[in-house]
Amino acid sequence: MINKQIIPRTILPRGFRLLGGRGLRAVVLLTLLCSTIQPLSAQNLFTRVDSFLTKNYRKVRYDTTYMARPQQKWVLIARFNLSGVSIMTEGVDQSALSPGSSSEGAHFKSRMKAQNKTTLTLGVGYQGIVLSLALNPARLAGKYRDYEFNLNCYRRNLGCDVIYSDAKNFTGWYDQEGMPRIEMPKGILHVQTLNLNGHYVFNHRRFSYPAAFSQSYIQHRSAGSFLLAASCMAQIARLETEQPLKMKVVNFGIGGGYGYNYVPRRGWLLHLSLLPTIIPYSYSSLTEGEVRKKDLYRFPEFIVTARSSVVYHWKNKFLGISMVYNYTNMGDKDDFAVYNSKWRLRTFFGLRI
Repeated sequence: MINKQIIPRTILPRGFRLLGGRGLRAVVLLTLLCSTIQPLSAQNLFTRVDSFLTKNYRKVRYDTTYMARPQQKWVLIARFNLSGVSIMTEGVDQSALSPGSSSEGAHFKSRMKAQNKTTLTLGVGYQGIVLSLALNPARLAGKYRDYEFNLNCYRRNLGCDVIYSDAKNFTGWYDQEGMPRIEMPKGILHVQTLNLNGHYVFNHRRFSYPAAFSQSYIQHRSAGSFLLAASCMAQIARLETEQPLKMKVVNFGIGGGYGYNYVPRRGWLLHLSLLPTIIPYSYSSLTEGEVRKKDLYRFPEFIVTARSSVVYHWKNKFLGISMVYNYTNMGDKDDFAVYNSKWRLRTFFGLRI
C-alpha cells in the first residue's frame, strides 16, 4: 500500500488535495501503470498475430504418419471454376385428361437448365487462411446477370459449404401426355437458391478433408472416416407463363456418410465422399395462378452432397481437380415433385513459398 504521508500535502495542487486519501492513491497507481505501457506498433501487432497463427498452424493433434502440415507458410493459388444448376419437375395435371382416360389427370415432366458459369480465381494463403478474388468473364462482358457465391471452410474435424445462386437464364422443355413438347425460352424462370451443409469427421486424426480440397494438409497414407452431416436448402422459384407458378421451400436435413482418401503412391491423393441427409420436416408452398398448395412435403425427402477430388503435389507445388454435387428431391411425383441439382467443378494449381 502506498503511504500518502511520504508526499507532503503542501506541495500538492489544490485539486489533488481535494481528492482525499483514496483518490490520491488511485491517481498515483494510474500514473505508475501508464508509465509501464509501451506503445503497440504495427510491427509488434503483426508479430503477435504471426505468433498466434504459427502456434495454431504447427499444433500437432493428428497422427503424423497419415498426414502433415506443409512446411511453407505462404501459398499462391490459381483456380478455374465451372458450375451449373438444373431443376426437374414431374407430376399429374389434374385439369387435363390423359389419353384414353376420363378420370385421371395427364402426367407431365419438365427440365430447366441454367447457363453454366465460369470464374477465374486468384488466392493468397498464409498458414491455412486463404483470401481469393474471383472474376466472371461472361458477367463482366454483360452476357448475363446471374450471381453465385461460394464459401468453403474445411478443418480437420469440421467443415461447411455455403452456396448461394441467383439464376434467370434457364432454358428447357415441358412434356405432357397427349401434347407436343414445348420448348421453354430463356427468361421465364427465376430461381434463388441457398444451400448449406456441414459435417463432422470422426477419424480426424488420420483422415483429412483439407488435404483434398484446401491443400492446407498433406495426406501421406490412405484413410477414411464416418461423417456426421447436417444440410439446409432454401429456394424461391418463379415461372412466368400464362399460368404463373411460384414456389417457396425451406428444409433441413440430418444424416451421415463416409469419406475416403486413397493415396496410391507418394504425391497422389484421390478423394470420394457421400453425405446423404434425410429431411424430417419441410416448409413449402406452391402457388399456381390463384390456387395455393401450402404443403408439398412427402416423406422421405433427401438432401445429398457428394464430393470428389484428385490432387498431385511435388516439391512446393500442387495441382488437381475437385467436384461438389448437391441434390434435393421434394414432393410426390403423383402430384407435383421437384428435383434440384447443383454442381461445381474446379481445377487448381498452387505454389507454396
